[in-house]
Amino acid sequence: MLNLFGLARIRVIEKEIAREYQKREMRCPIHLSIGQEAIPVGVSKSLNTKDYIVSTHRCHAHYIAKGGSIQKLISELYGKEDGACKGIGGSMHLHDKSINHLCSIPIVGGSIPIGVGIGYALKLKNKKNVSVIYFGDAATEEGVFFESLHFAALKKLPVIFVCEDNKYSVYTSINARQGNRSLKKIVESLNIKFINTLNNNVNDIEQKTLQARSYAISNGPVFIYSKTYRHLEHCGPNNDDDLKYRPKKEIDYWLKRDPIIIEIQKLKKIKRFNENKYLDFCNSVRKEIITSFVNAKKSKPFTFSKLSKLEYAK
Repeated sequence: MLNLFGLARIRVIEKEIAREYQKREMRCPIHLSIGQEAIPVGVSKSLNTKDYIVSTHRCHAHYIAKGGSIQKLISELYGKEDGACKGIGGSMHLHDKSINHLCSIPIVGGSIPIGVGIGYALKLKNKKNVSVIYFGDAATEEGVFFESLHFAALKKLPVIFVCEDNKYSVYTSINARQGNRSLKKIVESLNIKFINTLNNNVNDIEQKTLQARSYAISNGPVFIYSKTYRHLEHCGPNNDDDLKYRPKKEIDYWLKRDPIIIEIQKLKKIKRFNENKYLDFCNSVRKEIITSFVNAKKSKPFTFSKLSKLEYAK
């Protein structure tokens, strides 16, 4: 049940963040990954501690799945000095060298060239590790996307591009933005291996990332494409389906394909699901996150006078 626990851990933490955010004590924007947990869990399960990840504005799940400190995450959301970025980054700029989560970039597509640069460094140093680059479907419309893929392919870099396609860039659907273009054809035209995954299936994503990692170290870049769906609004803790930019049939389709539901159904089918263990685990995570909120509220806020010491760069 390890993958289920990985999914549930992120879900419980982000639901508690959404609840606390309503109190207006966290003053940074938040982009939650509720509904999208299968990708970071499946990917990170396939990596080792020395592999690197670069994330986006929707970075909490990537950070947690890679082993990030929940206390550091929560303190960062409150702007406290014991946060992941000393309280000066907020939700969209998580960074933790201790787990090789090097940065989270809120600019659409901004994570891609940085991750390629990490891959280039790994290649030059003959390291047997990979650079994983997370980005959304909208990033594939940016010029830097094509430039970065071209460079990675040319240099045969150990890079795994992970496209999390949740169908929307804020309120605009992928069909309205991209028409009928084939991302697979674009990627393969650059001589990059393209891997499609089963929708929100954490086990399939894990297995294919394992294959991708081995291939990337020996042969060069791999592109993993995963369709998924966010349950809440683009930015914030609320449901915004009253705006009607997403068809009800589409919402219902994806809610039935919630990654946690899929995993529980699989475990029940093979008689490996233990409901009591699952509920106990969720409760333990809830206690952990509530304690993190209490500690964060007590800790010292960031003060700009400390910038002169460059403590944030250590």
